[in-house]
Amino acid sequence: MSQPQMVQSALGDEDVVARVALGGEDELYATPTRTLVYRSEGLLSDETVEEYSHNAERITVSEGRRKAKITLDYGLDGEQTFGLSVKHLDRALHPVVQGVLKSNGTLADNESVERLFRFSELTLVVATGRVVKHIGSALWDEDFEEYRFDDVTDLQFEGGSVATSVVMTVNGRQERFKAPNDEARQLRETLESALLGYWGVSSLDELREANEPDEDDEPAGDKDVSFGDGPDPLSANPTELSEEPANATRAESESPPAETADAAGGQQSGGQQSGSQQSVSQQVETASQTVEAEAQTQTPTNEADDGFGGSGFQSAAADADERVAEELAELRATVDQQGEEIRQQRELIEQLIEELRRGR
Repeated sequence: MSQPQMVQSALGDEDVVARVALGGEDELYATPTRTLVYRSEGLLSDETVEEYSHNAERITVSEGRRKAKITLDYGLDGEQTFGLSVKHLDRALHPVVQGVLKSNGTLADNESVERLFRFSELTLVVATGRVVKHIGSALWDEDFEEYRFDDVTDLQFEGGSVATSVVMTVNGRQERFKAPNDEARQLRETLESALLGYWGVSSLDELREANEPDEDDEPAGDKDVSFGDGPDPLSANPTELSEEPANATRAESESPPAETADAAGGQQSGGQQSGSQQSVSQQVETASQTVEAEAQTQTPTNEADDGFGGSGFQSAAADADERVAEELAELRATVDQQGEEIRQQRELIEQLIEELRRGR
């Protein structure tokens, strides 16, 4: 179908992506960057072409009994409005909204609007790659939400006496909005078709199956997760220290079995590690108290009375005190190091669990 000469001149090199009849010989032409409204010559008016840029920040619609108005708001640059018949409003809004959403980057260049739904102050734009939701008196402005189909793993509909609830699972969270029952069927068909087409499946059951976690995506508690050997268990056991003879000056260290070290480093959950860190701290505190108590029982109250006064020799008890102090300092340093390693492992496990929940 040919275009009026005035429209061809206004289009220049741009392609027409949508053409909507507005009644009589009046027409709306949408290009990637603007909307052209052609008014044919009448008894009281000349032939005209009006241009409306798609670089708008807000779209509002007002409706009367027979006439409607579409207003494009450009912020500091003002706004523009054109009128049309109410019966042509929905068809005219489709290319205008698509052009604005593409112009501001909400929709991708290869993405198109499947259908526009207006439910009182709720606007839903179902596109080939997402749903754009806006709530407010305006049809659309920059305060909107979007649900990308790449993040949608389930879709359900809950019927009610007046409205139908649409439940979309997006990144593991349920997003809800309602549609009047008289328009819920069209919304369901449009939304299902766009979502299933995006995923390349034929039913919602297949969509759910496609998003079921694989064995590799099981939670960390259901399979072995290793973060390396991890910190070595403490070499001193408070119980063993307390059972040493009163004249002992050094706690005997024993290496734990290999499987114990592996278990401590590779298969603890975040909560278990936190408990282990607390238990280790309690053990160290008990060990410290026990060693200090033993040191006190081994140290004479008066050095001068131990038989070495004035001899030039140092009491063995003093040496024992120094060794005990050195061992206690080494023990505390080991605990501090292991506590830091346990904290780092707990953060790694929590990060892994979060990523597994997101399906990465």
